[in-house]
Amino acid sequence: MLKRVLIANRGEIALRILRACRELDIETVAVYSQADEEAIHVQLATHSVRIGPPRAADSYLNQDAILTVAKGTGCDGIHPGYGFLSENADFADACAAAGVTFIGPSGDSIRKAGSKSAARDIMRAAGVPVTPGSEGVVRDLAAAQAAAEAIGYPVLLKASAGGGGRGIRRCESAAELPAAYEAARAEARACFGDDEMYLEKLIQNPRHIEFQILADRHGNIVHLGDRDCSIQRRNQKLIEEAPARCLTPELRARMGEAAVRAARAVGYEGAGTVEFLLDADMEHFYFMEMNTRIQVEHGITELVTGVDLVRQQLRIASGLALDMGEVTLQGHALECRINAEDPAADFRPCPGKVGFLHFPGGPGVRVDSHLYTGYTLPPYYDSLAAKLMVHAPTRLEAIRKMRRCLEEFALDGFRTNAELSYQILYHPTFVRGGCTTAFLDQCLPQLLDFSRHLPDQEET
Repeated sequence: MLKRVLIANRGEIALRILRACRELDIETVAVYSQADEEAIHVQLATHSVRIGPPRAADSYLNQDAILTVAKGTGCDGIHPGYGFLSENADFADACAAAGVTFIGPSGDSIRKAGSKSAARDIMRAAGVPVTPGSEGVVRDLAAAQAAAEAIGYPVLLKASAGGGGRGIRRCESAAELPAAYEAARAEARACFGDDEMYLEKLIQNPRHIEFQILADRHGNIVHLGDRDCSIQRRNQKLIEEAPARCLTPELRARMGEAAVRAARAVGYEGAGTVEFLLDADMEHFYFMEMNTRIQVEHGITELVTGVDLVRQQLRIASGLALDMGEVTLQGHALECRINAEDPAADFRPCPGKVGFLHFPGGPGVRVDSHLYTGYTLPPYYDSLAAKLMVHAPTRLEAIRKMRRCLEEFALDGFRTNAELSYQILYHPTFVRGGCTTAFLDQCLPQLLDFSRHLPDQEET
């Protein structure tokens, strides 16, 4: 088992990793930027080392600094969390070269899955359905135009090295393509240092369904069920649930088998997620991407399976085999991401100082957060402030529990999207389980005007 792990991240995921390490008697080293000096994980880690100023490029993305600290403090593992360096193949290779275990897949696996265009070719060869799209990357605007004409509009332009909803543009017609192509390339270049693009057919009003994967170096690969992540803004998830209500047992089995094939095709090791788009006919699904890291929403899978995914990551990285036995799904789980943002102002980030904070509690309630009263949420990073999660025997009970939790949640100091999430939980389309990825775009004005008067009778 690993003895000392450097946590190359911040916020709630850094705290989540620290807790898992502590329960396995693994010492921790926290690296932090100047902006995170007062962070909880920095205070709780066995050792803490400041590695740079607030800007991520000078701190959490500084590979040399992180590896120097890891070697200097005697770490035998580095956990990248999600974001930052978590899907950086070169960093995984650098860790291996330095004799430090990267807690995730190999650099080679990250490259195979991380290049969205290359991954499509790999999946196609593995028998995993993919959306119609370009053959590899589109090198210039002319190539993008030719591919779009061949596929037919509407199309999606996507960064080959993308993630987190960045470097994506929707094009309804040929007239929109030139500007969208340049905007997507510029965003991809700024976010990922790579402006290669590919193009795929836009699936209208799909469900966004993902499968949690665990794989060890001994050839064992399992999936731990599915999550419905269709409620999104700007291609970033707001509310997730497990399992997906829209899947029949037969469809769930087919998609799960495809997810395992996808992981095997890239030689995967560790925790990962295979993401699919489910067509409006609820029959056809298509590979979208594979995230070679722990997901923000991993907690709801933990709630319905009883499997500690971060613990499994640490065990797998230590060379141990999967040890959770047969995985069964119990009950239903929901997650609401509480972001420091103003939905009424186009989701403008609103970081600030926490004046007062109260989290909900009770049976079946879990809160993952790095906030505390008096803490200042820095403006330099992701706007995620907390994840509220609930677990209940049925979906309707989980919805009712989450409503109660959002009523109890109180944060004074900056705006959040908590009220919007509360409104969504009462919307008839959500209650019936009918939300697609278009839901929030279509219903946002209505939701912003929503009254908190509860209906006399809930729809089921």
